[in-house]
Amino acid sequence: MSRSKIVVLDFGSQYAHLIAKRFRALGYYSEIALPSTDLSVFENAKGIVFSGGPASVYEDKVPEFNKEILNLDLPILGLCYGHQLMSYSYGGTVGKAEVGEFGFATLNMTDAGKASPLFKGVSASTQVWMSHQDAVLSLGQGFEVIGSTKDCPYAALQNLSKKRFSLQCHCEVKDTPEGNKIFQNFADICGMEVNWDEDTVLNHILETIKADAKDKNVLLFLSGGVDSTVAFALLNKALGQERVLGLHIDNGFMRKNESKNVEIAYKEKGFNNFIVEDASESFLKAIAGLTDPQKKRMAVGENFITVRDAVVKAQNLDETQWMLAQGTLYPDIIESGGTKNSHTIKTHHNRVDGIQKLIAQGLIIEPLKDLYKDEVRAMGKKLGLADELVMRHPFPGPGLSINVLCSDGKFTEKDEEELKLAQKELNEVVIDQFCENCTKDLKRSVLPVRSVGVQGDFRTYRFPACLTFKEEGNGFYHIPGKREKVEAASSNITNEATYLNRTVIKLYQKPSVKDSHMKLQEGYCDRRRLDQLREVDNIVLTELHKSGLYNSIFQHLTIDLPYASTAENASFVLRPVCSEDVMTARFAWFQKKVFESIIKQIAALPFVDALYFDATNKPPATFGWE
Repeated sequence: MSRSKIVVLDFGSQYAHLIAKRFRALGYYSEIALPSTDLSVFENAKGIVFSGGPASVYEDKVPEFNKEILNLDLPILGLCYGHQLMSYSYGGTVGKAEVGEFGFATLNMTDAGKASPLFKGVSASTQVWMSHQDAVLSLGQGFEVIGSTKDCPYAALQNLSKKRFSLQCHCEVKDTPEGNKIFQNFADICGMEVNWDEDTVLNHILETIKADAKDKNVLLFLSGGVDSTVAFALLNKALGQERVLGLHIDNGFMRKNESKNVEIAYKEKGFNNFIVEDASESFLKAIAGLTDPQKKRMAVGENFITVRDAVVKAQNLDETQWMLAQGTLYPDIIESGGTKNSHTIKTHHNRVDGIQKLIAQGLIIEPLKDLYKDEVRAMGKKLGLADELVMRHPFPGPGLSINVLCSDGKFTEKDEEELKLAQKELNEVVIDQFCENCTKDLKRSVLPVRSVGVQGDFRTYRFPACLTFKEEGNGFYHIPGKREKVEAASSNITNEATYLNRTVIKLYQKPSVKDSHMKLQEGYCDRRRLDQLREVDNIVLTELHKSGLYNSIFQHLTIDLPYASTAENASFVLRPVCSEDVMTARFAWFQKKVFESIIKQIAALPFVDALYFDATNKPPATFGWE
């Protein structure tokens, strides 16, 4: 049966699939298509959305676009790159903005905007999420301004006669609170009727599993995290336990007592069709001496295949009768550059060459590949899984290995030069959000450790700015009381600086360790550093459970930095984030007593030289540092 739909053209945005997800959540069926697609794709379409993307519309290398799409008598909504492409296609100009916008902005409607059908029921001044360097500089033919921000005068445009609308902001992310209202209004403009719900999604996934598996059995990598657990439950429901085998590999990168707890939890929930394999030595050997984050992820991913093959052989499984399943989510694919127009942000372990070859051969089943984390959790609850399993903080296959930053201890001339430029930039940023006493004692520095970020759909690899407030004795530093002030300062720094993509706050530094003692050390991902990280991470997670904060935080990562007074010691970063969809996030904030309890316990560990708090949203920073 044909179904009315909204088609989202994917220009390579980190958020393209999220647009389709939003419409589906509102009850409207939506599909993703390439911008070069044939017009036949738009049969039964009621409207079209142009996504964002990493390209600039005025460059030579841009996503191929079928311009005939603009001649269709269908409403079109452009977002970010799509907003710029809309203006460019109708004779407007696009170029570098005087000020790029990353993070929160306020969209103020014009008089035309207040009367626009796109903004029906939307506040005249509304918070939006921005992530762009380019901007519309002059209007396309027939377009008028319906909204602007402080740094973007043409932030919202429309041509009512052609039913063309465009926004520089990202309505699809949670941090544009009235984004769903705008999408609902666009669906109304399109004349869409509700035709999509949770039951439809579940049935579609179950039928797809049956069709993909055919008469074969399925082996699933079980990390113990939310994604693989829900995928396991779906496979069991679709195929039955006798045709599904879960394989939990203890790769040596698990949290403290994680593998043991995973085994207990699965058995308590009635899953008996799984085995646990201790392959920690194999994985530690695979990444020994590696410092490049991409190579490390690839080595972990390829070793999963090696271990899988060994288990298949040891279990006497007929390889011709077994397929491999993964709990891959759509963000994993997008961030790995898995769509035609997207740029690689990081290589996920489930998109390494060995996995890609199996995918090409039709030997991989990924039940969740079109879903986001919140949809997966909702699916898990629908399947009857307890909160204990579906509300756990995400834990990727490579586990803690990607939270141990590695270095050969060498700092190149280029590193030194860019570190100096980063410090110069940081010194020039106006930071006036805090009280006079805080500002008076504030020190600014740049940590000599690069971390990955995502800005304007591109990957960045830059330094973190460090803010140090007044020392309050015994190596403990003052923590600003208001989250909003910290967030504002952090955003100012990353928006205005070229060489900085994170902002951290120093929480503690061992009294016997002076700033001059701290330097980049030679350090790799080995059992010693992993064990140290496990201890610090366990303190934080235990305190979050104890304080009742665990379920209100999407994920907490503890990052181990090879930045210390000696190679045997390390610095650690607390990275709690709140997110609905993984594609955007805000850093979580603790109550003072929670901060104090965590810091005091971590400071007591002899190998801890310093402790920091990552106060950066996504974008411009990713969740993790590698």
